[in-house]
Amino acid sequence: MAKKRENEAAMPRHIAIIMDGNGRWAKKRLLPRTAGHAAGAETFRRIALYCREIGVKYLTVYAFSTENWKRPQEEVSKIMGLMKDYLLESIRDMQKNHVRIEFFGDLTALSPELQDLAAEARKESEVFTDSQVNMCINYGSRDEMLRAARAWAKRCAETGEDPESLTEETFSSLLYSADVPDPDLIIRPGGELRISNFLLWQAAYAELYFTDVLWPDFDERELDRAVAAYQARNRRFGGI
Repeated sequence: MAKKRENEAAMPRHIAIIMDGNGRWAKKRLLPRTAGHAAGAETFRRIALYCREIGVKYLTVYAFSTENWKRPQEEVSKIMGLMKDYLLESIRDMQKNHVRIEFFGDLTALSPELQDLAAEARKESEVFTDSQVNMCINYGSRDEMLRAARAWAKRCAETGEDPESLTEETFSSLLYSADVPDPDLIIRPGGELRISNFLLWQAAYAELYFTDVLWPDFDERELDRAVAAYQARNRRFGGI
């Protein structure tokens, strides 16, 4: 696996991934869906480290959406357990990996233990600036934008600011992703052709890459393919 690419100027600074296909991966193998989530968690670990190695500064992953609470309790509990394991490992290996960890989403719905681990991971990793992983947990983009709109309305009511003075920059600063550049490349494994309420505001000019490969089978070579497809595109941002 290449650690750096010759065409480094075209390397996406920010990659976002919808980690889809865990359940179908397990079903194909006659395994419980929870086994698929465990396999997907291992894929996430590998891809996060590989992104750091090849020079991707920001990686944002859709770990658990606001709609995922509708899933069976056993499956939700397994996903939360995997998140706990990852946070514990991240805290343990922080000085070795040098990855900053951030969270997008309403973490108040999580258990107090998970909230404490998330706060610890965020605090202990804030000194690292070369690589950042953003975990979207209890996240939905429409919910994010509603929260930002409410925050702006409250600010105007309290300060007397003119609501008409709202700019794209100010609105962006009220999102979970404040201070993080918009994604250059959004990858969705699993064969679905939609972005499922993920980074709707931030994805305005992102390049989209879809693949039938299920997330647990998505390896470094598949990421290379996605990046190569991105590098072959001409990003005009509305220009010519």
